[in-house]
Amino acid sequence: MKKYEIEINNEVYRVSVKELSADADMSSGQSSQSVDAETPTSTEPSAQPAATGDGEKIKAPMAGTILSVNVSPGQNVTKGDTLIILEAMKMENEIVAPADGVVGEIFVNPNDRVESDQVLLTI
Repeated sequence: MKKYEIEINNEVYRVSVKELSADADMSSGQSSQSVDAETPTSTEPSAQPAATGDGEKIKAPMAGTILSVNVSPGQNVTKGDTLIILEAMKMENEIVAPADGVVGEIFVNPNDRVESDQVLLTI
């Protein structure tokens, strides 16, 4: 088994992957769902998303320029709502709410340059 660490939406997951032989029959309807995934670990002290405005830091996934800030402090947001549009490598990237909550402090404005992992706002 090989172990890997995968980051999805700023959540880090540790997974184990087993290589199957070429003659392994995956079409029989039986799926070997032996997923050895650990609980997500986060680079933040709090591994659980803040759902009530506890101050979860939303960070830039990459360096770029803020095109728009679509929320304001005190605004209720739902998981998946677009918070900020970040332009990086000539692509528009939506920064979305990882959980339901209330927007706390916003640290960026349109046209600001940001670095990877820079805090953009809190929820």
